[in-house]
Amino acid sequence: MRDQLTENDIKKIEEEIEYRKLVVRKEAIEAVKEARAQGDLSENFEYYAAKRDKNKNESRIRYLERMIRTAEVVSDESREDEVGINNTVELYMEEDEITETYKLVTSVRGNSLEGKISTESPLGKAILGHKVNDRVYVRVNDNYGYYVVVKAIDKTSSDEDDQIRKY
Repeated sequence: MRDQLTENDIKKIEEEIEYRKLVVRKEAIEAVKEARAQGDLSENFEYYAAKRDKNKNESRIRYLERMIRTAEVVSDESREDEVGINNTVELYMEEDEITETYKLVTSVRGNSLEGKISTESPLGKAILGHKVNDRVYVRVNDNYGYYVVVKAIDKTSSDEDDQIRKY
């Protein structure tokens, strides 16, 4: 499955790649050199830890580059009265009789603990494109679903502090 990314997501990923190549990579190489200089590599834990960290960074760089290459670029623009990507929405959960606020984001920024739901999640898919006061059925699986009502849409939310999820 291809990740859906906005132009802003791609920009942030490119910034992380650049940082990892210019800063983290140099630090990791230096750490490996210092650990290697300590002598016997067969019992040198610092050397193996430094190599592991270096390889982890290189793996992250490759992962991010592949994500950009294979991504489906989506627009974060939507009509003024519709739920779109990077909008904060207030939803009334009929089953629980509570109101919750979520920010609709792409899958790489989704984090339910921070109130950010992915456009690929059942709730995100269901509310995308709906308007205030729309009653929307959220289908979780073949046997279960629930209704939510879109109470408010905030288009002014900034995504400057959003980070690309680390895997």
